[in-house]
Amino acid sequence: MSGNCDGNIHPQALEGIRLFNQGKFFEAHEELEAAWRDEKDEVRELYRGILQIAVTCLHITRGNYDGAIKVYGRSVKWLRDWPDVCTGIQVGKLRSDAEKVMMEVRRLGMENINQLDHSLFKPIGIEENAVKRVYICDNCGSKMYERNCKVTCPNCGNRFDCSDLNIHFD
Repeated sequence: MSGNCDGNIHPQALEGIRLFNQGKFFEAHEELEAAWRDEKDEVRELYRGILQIAVTCLHITRGNYDGAIKVYGRSVKWLRDWPDVCTGIQVGKLRSDAEKVMMEVRRLGMENINQLDHSLFKPIGIEENAVKRVYICDNCGSKMYERNCKVTCPNCGNRFDCSDLNIHFD
């Protein structure tokens, strides 16, 4: 699965990742779920996988072994077919980091899950050039996509050239 890996990260997905990286897993889940619901492209399933990792981490921090195991299994399903980097999100590293956490959770077992070293929770990496400007269509409100300086709304077809954004004052 590759979806639109060259596209922009949904603003709420970006906020969800920021919250995840701060260890605010519930809040991260909320933002990522909003991005998943709002996104129309196939990349929404990537957001679903990331939000499942956030829920897995939340279960771990609350000592819910069964919940962590169950939700992690779902996340693997949603993340396994994505390339190592998609929309600048380092998906391969996320998969690897999550698997290391879950190996330790399984080793500790239900009785000792609260002993997990939380330093095992690693931030989700985002490549520097991944954060791009997001354009919203003034005709229909949909997210627009930029390619080669052309910004297009996939919903209504509204288009403009990025040079149209250069405003000059005399």
